[in-house]
Amino acid sequence: EKVRENVLSPSTLSLERHRLLWLYLQHKTDLLTQPQKLLHFAPEQCFYKLFKESNTIEYTTTDLNSPLADVLADICKLPFADNEFDFILCNHVLEHIPDDYKALQEIYRVLKPGGTAILQIPLENDREETFEDDSITDSKERARIFGQYDHVRVYGMDYFKRLEKAGFTVNAVDYTKELGAKQIDRYRLAANELIPVVSK
Repeated sequence: EKVRENVLSPSTLSLERHRLLWLYLQHKTDLLTQPQKLLHFAPEQCFYKLFKESNTIEYTTTDLNSPLADVLADICKLPFADNEFDFILCNHVLEHIPDDYKALQEIYRVLKPGGTAILQIPLENDREETFEDDSITDSKERARIFGQYDHVRVYGMDYFKRLEKAGFTVNAVDYTKELGAKQIDRYRLAANELIPVVSK
């Protein structure tokens, strides 16, 4: 079994994946510069304030039970209109959702045509096929097999096919390649981490 250390920044409470995403949002998207309606699932503390205080972002947060959520909702049955959001962030949520395909269909539905979504999950780059088994319900077994007690699958590289099946145009972005070794070390990033960037 592989165990990789996560590096938490004490000042921002960010993990590698958060820092990588923030750099990508800053340098490769117009989310932080153009007026947009942003939907953020299970909002992470390290991003929440930044988006909330933005003058250009119309920010909506949603979750089943997070105190940071504006809208308490089930990701598989969202209370939003079709084509409502310009940008959607859903990071490390889908591995908790038994019917992730239904969740992806809902994200696709509420994303505007031409809109962008970033749908990060714990991805094992060296695993071809996603592993899931509904019969595993014991929390200790789930932690041992899926990496966390409340995860229901381990995603492999076929995750990108799942995204396509839901209708998205998919781009597996290895932004660390552009950053180079010095930046990877400076921000304590995980080299070769893929960012699933999709559009409608």
